[in-house]
Amino acid sequence: MKAQRKRIAGILITLLGGIFWGMSGACGQYLFEYKDVTSKWLVPIRLVVAGYVMLSYFLVKDRKTTMSVWKTKRNAIDIVIYGLAGLMLCQYTYFATIEHSNAGTATVLQYMSPVMIMVVVCLMTRKLPKAAEVIAMVCALAGIFLIATHGKFNELVISKEALFYGIVSALTVVIYNLQPKSLMRQFSTPLLLAWAMTIGGTALFILFRPWTYSPIIDAETIAAMFAIIVLGTVISFTCYMQGVKWIGPTHASLYASVEPLVAAILSIVWLHVPFKLIDFIGFIFILSTIFILFFSSKGKKQEKSEQAA
Repeated sequence: MKAQRKRIAGILITLLGGIFWGMSGACGQYLFEYKDVTSKWLVPIRLVVAGYVMLSYFLVKDRKTTMSVWKTKRNAIDIVIYGLAGLMLCQYTYFATIEHSNAGTATVLQYMSPVMIMVVVCLMTRKLPKAAEVIAMVCALAGIFLIATHGKFNELVISKEALFYGIVSALTVVIYNLQPKSLMRQFSTPLLLAWAMTIGGTALFILFRPWTYSPIIDAETIAAMFAIIVLGTVISFTCYMQGVKWIGPTHASLYASVEPLVAAILSIVWLHVPFKLIDFIGFIFILSTIFILFFSSKGKKQEKSEQAA
């Protein structure tokens, strides 16, 4: 009974994390459209504030463990790569995609990452993809084609910038998931996130100099930034990682896929984005890859357990 309660709690908390992520994207779109905000201002502020808040917490809680991330040269290099090539690029390209399109489209394009991870793993292990994995790949490509062209071979219906940043965003999720494996065996994920956000945010702060921009700062801007930084960063990542702990990464990623649904609904209802039926068909193609890969991996595990028995 206790295990069942933990599973239910894990599902609910993971769903909550996904909802907050989707809401964060919609709030970013609101700021881009109505408050003269750009991704070059938003992302450095988001990462610096969230990173320094989380890092301060860990330093107060256990300074020795917090600083031990830097004790070996290998770990130091890995955390810098994770902060810059993983988290920083992932966050910047995601919000840049929103800036050039909308939250729903940006979030769905980012969900091409499971297929990209599958391709990378196949290349690294020198194994051909299974039938289900090939189907997932075809669905992802079909979804991108429909979203980007609405079925017209000679015309893009979203900007080249949105398509570029969306694909790069998905690629950076691959780095974000695969690169820090060695670190994750040694340290807690929230601690690594705190360092990565601090490193990535500081780098973007120096690169983009957000203090040179002049967005509209009012109560609505502050409320949206609160939602993005606190709910959509600190709390959402914490919820998701707790969900991973309770129900495992495979199930957690499946339930977190509520994120693009929330982002799309808020884009339509709140921000009045005019999606067409063919857009939703493209969304379904891309999001179906998560379920295809999930049930494929579940089938493999069941087959192995039967062979072992």
